Amino acid sequence: MKITLITVGKIKEKYFRDAIEEYAKRLSKYCKLDVIEVTDEKTPDRLSAVEENAIKEKEADRILKYIREDAFVYSLEITGEKMDSISFAKQIERIGIGGKSHIQFVIGGSLGLHESVSKRADRKVSFSDMTFPHQLMRVILLEQIYRSYRIISGEPYHK
Repeated sequence: MKITLITVGKIKEKYFRDAIEEYAKRLSKYCKLDVIEVTDEKTPDRLSAVEENAIKEKEADRILKYIREDAFVYSLEITGEKMDSISFAKQIERIGIGGKSHIQFVIGGSLGLHESVSKRADRKVSFSDMTFPHQLMRVILLEQIYRSYRIISGEPYHK
């Protein structure tokens, strides 16, 4: 299975980069992982709704260039479906059994995702009603993908 994270912005903090590298190393036993970073737009304070949408649209154009027609696409959205780790693992397993060999996860920038990306997603997932920095969300997502493969493989994991 190939897993691709399509993310807005770069990770500047070393501690996040270290955590991402650690999970990438752990995941190499189970899948091929790619991380694609698209440029984020500057987001000044006090944006109008029109300005906010324009920024999300520019980021969406960059994201959509990397979304493959043959991939199963998850978008991470606060309004997405919430599930536990076992359910998430079962979904990943079903996608592979169903014949898809590529899963793409999309993490938006600080303003979230434009509706064009959301509409393209096969499934929308939320990890919480709380808002997390997109840099931290990358680490959380990779940990959950790793946990999923441990569950799928029948290996121990912490509940």
